[in-house]
Amino acid sequence: MSNQMAQITLEQAERLKELGYHLQQFRQKQHISLDTVASKTLIPVRLLSAIETGNVEQLPEPVYIQGFIRRYADAIGMNGMELANAFPAQTDLKAVRSSWRGTVQAQLRPLHLYLIYMALVIGAVSGLSFLLNRSSTPQMAGLDKTAKPVQINTAAVPSSPNGPENSAQPSPSPATGSNAAPLTTASPLPQKSVRVGLTMTSQSWVRIVVDGKTDFEGVLSEGTQREWEANKQLILRAGNAGGVMVSLNNGTAKRLGEPGAVEEVTFGANANAQRLESPSETLTASNPSSF
Repeated sequence: MSNQMAQITLEQAERLKELGYHLQQFRQKQHISLDTVASKTLIPVRLLSAIETGNVEQLPEPVYIQGFIRRYADAIGMNGMELANAFPAQTDLKAVRSSWRGTVQAQLRPLHLYLIYMALVIGAVSGLSFLLNRSSTPQMAGLDKTAKPVQINTAAVPSSPNGPENSAQPSPSPATGSNAAPLTTASPLPQKSVRVGLTMTSQSWVRIVVDGKTDFEGVLSEGTQREWEANKQLILRAGNAGGVMVSLNNGTAKRLGEPGAVEEVTFGANANAQRLESPSETLTASNPSSF
């Protein structure tokens, strides 16, 4: 919770209190309960109450707070886009990116370790290639020596007048005999084992890690459909789990979690996502990693 408070600036906290007060006053004048707003927006009552009171400790990152304000305002008849734009949600993004450089994870990966690792790999590959070339050269030389005495000069053998029945036939060389190895065709490239599709029912921040590398990180709007593939493992993290429908390997799409909740699921050979019987249930992982 302390990390979340560090991401919300004083300006954002003050603006949230002002916007929450206006939303609360307008809702009470319209005699609309928080339960009614929650049923329309799929936002939990505790988050709606936190927006009205400006309690940032109960709310997620600013980008999700902005989306909640828009949906809340639209549900009670106000201009949701105008109120959402009045809340500065992008202020915290620069601070988060700059603070990442000082974390322990960044310090544990110095550049010189990668350079040494690449040098070792290149050296091992070069040495193996040299040994394979040396071992194959004597075998080819021995094959040429055994093939030369078998060759028959057909010009020195007199032809028979009775026709081709008694004519000398050249013997096949060992290279073209019946024991020659059959030709092999190149095997097709293996297909990627993990295919995850996303369908956004509402706006959410999403991060996709494919085989250990971040392939996408950003906000996907409502109605967006995307698909990613991985060879071994794919990790999905979403800030608004209730707005993300997930399908594994072209299967039935499942809801990732509750609205406004931050969820992470790992797909792969060692941590396959559980297939749920009902599409209304949320998707869980057998081995979710921590943030």
